[in-house]
Amino acid sequence: MTTLNQYLRTRFGCKVYKLSLNGGFTCPNRDGTKGDRGCIFCSEGGSGDFAESENDSITAQIEKAKDRVKNKIKDGKYIAYFQAYTGTYGPVEKLEKMYMEAANHPDIVAVSIATRPDCLPEEVLDLLEKVNKIKPVWIELGLQTIHERSADYIRRGYDLKTYDDAVANLKKRGIEVIVHVILGLPRETVEDMVKTVDYVCKSGADGIKLQLLHVLKNTDMAKDYEAGKFETLTEDEYMDILKACLSVIPEDVVVHRLTGDGDKKILIAPMWSANKRHVMNRITRELF
Repeated sequence: MTTLNQYLRTRFGCKVYKLSLNGGFTCPNRDGTKGDRGCIFCSEGGSGDFAESENDSITAQIEKAKDRVKNKIKDGKYIAYFQAYTGTYGPVEKLEKMYMEAANHPDIVAVSIATRPDCLPEEVLDLLEKVNKIKPVWIELGLQTIHERSADYIRRGYDLKTYDDAVANLKKRGIEVIVHVILGLPRETVEDMVKTVDYVCKSGADGIKLQLLHVLKNTDMAKDYEAGKFETLTEDEYMDILKACLSVIPEDVVVHRLTGDGDKKILIAPMWSANKRHVMNRITRELF
């Protein structure tokens, strides 16, 4: 297995840390285009609960984020990560200003943008290709699952072909693709989850993020959980699922994440995941 830390050190020759930025985006699943409540699991912060304030310029956000992690990284570089909501959903002029500001920062070695496969029109692809000539651009696609029943339940809002087309269009332009997968979606079996991971690895993705399902306050998923409609994974179950998923990930696909951590202030379940140090120590002990 190729971990993100290994990959970054090999590629950039130093410690590299991700800085979570907020471009003030929204999402077609929130603004009424495809829906107005977002994906069923998504927090009010649009998965950007750890990102900087959208009221600051991109440069100011980078500097503030650098200051937050100054004790974790010395003499290293950074990835500008547009994390909150849908990072390619907006006027191209606005996107270009933000992406270029990040790409031209001397301490930034790559620009990573979280988005949806259905938010990559031709003019945005042209822009990404342009930025990619300055600094490497990584597009992080929130696929979560390949299974239609689960996709409908989480209100994803696009079909699998849309994902396939997005990956093909990005790869055609030399842009790296990282895919988010949620492990532990209601009613999915271990076999279902492994099939999703295997599909992602064969789809052309350069990297994959494995994310434990978190139930967060003020989400529609929280209502279902509190109504007893499903249970979250136990720690032991998650370790077993990780092992099964990792067994189908080839060496040339970088594993960017093995669990993820929800904001403790809004986390409802599973509470064992709040002890990130313990979870990562166990993953290291059992999987490496």
